[in-house]
Amino acid sequence: MVILPHHLHSKVVVQCLNAGKHVICEKPMATNTAECDAMIAASKKNKRMLAIYQSRHWDGCIMQAVKDLKTKPIGDIVRVETQIAGYYNPGNTWRASKSKSGGILLDWGAHLLEYTFEIIDSEITEVTGYLKSGYWADKTVWKKDTSEDEGFLVVRYKNGTWSTMRVSTIDSNPKEGVVVEVTGTEGSYVFNHEWWKLIIVKDGITITTKGRQPEGQWHKLYENVANHIAKGEELIMKPELSRRIIHVMDLAFRSAKAGKALKPKYK
Repeated sequence: MVILPHHLHSKVVVQCLNAGKHVICEKPMATNTAECDAMIAASKKNKRMLAIYQSRHWDGCIMQAVKDLKTKPIGDIVRVETQIAGYYNPGNTWRASKSKSGGILLDWGAHLLEYTFEIIDSEITEVTGYLKSGYWADKTVWKKDTSEDEGFLVVRYKNGTWSTMRVSTIDSNPKEGVVVEVTGTEGSYVFNHEWWKLIIVKDGITITTKGRQPEGQWHKLYENVANHIAKGEELIMKPELSRRIIHVMDLAFRSAKAGKALKPKYK
């Protein structure tokens, strides 16, 4: 298993695959699309497994959300909004370094986009990104290499839905931890790691149903990897899925720099 700063993932994973080893790599898979491509190419060339440690695929909250939303309690999904924010100095660890971490979106963003893709089953048509940098730059050891203060992206999908994701260190009025809000034509479904809420407006009356999240089942990642290697079971956290996640964030960074929406290579 490769557990290193993000910018080292691709190089070390490729070395391990070329040495004939199966590999589990910590998320995020890499810092850009090209690095992901190199990892997947090495996996196929050497006929060795490459799995990404997206353990939050088995978070109780997203499993509950997927189960609840299958019955269409909020009608047709219109948008999914995700965020994790607060007001804090990112500090002097490598995670606050742009060149080492890949930027503010990549860490929690890998989980938030995976949640989003679990809910919206459609091809991506374009990605737009927005970045705010500089406030914390003179307050960390990384200075000009400090990660952005806030990142925001918008994804459009072929089925007409869209999603947003925001990660911020300059939000003085944040929501409760990780919050995901799914808006539909007939209501909203909101959740974090502790609770979920179903909000329906009927005949001018707002009806709110609440519940607690079930326990996560993170052990299933290891079980799936073991059964994939030993029994040929289909791998759940395929590297192509994680590449799609990184690709969207890569496009968001490039979009912010270019000042325009960009089309995806991996939809």
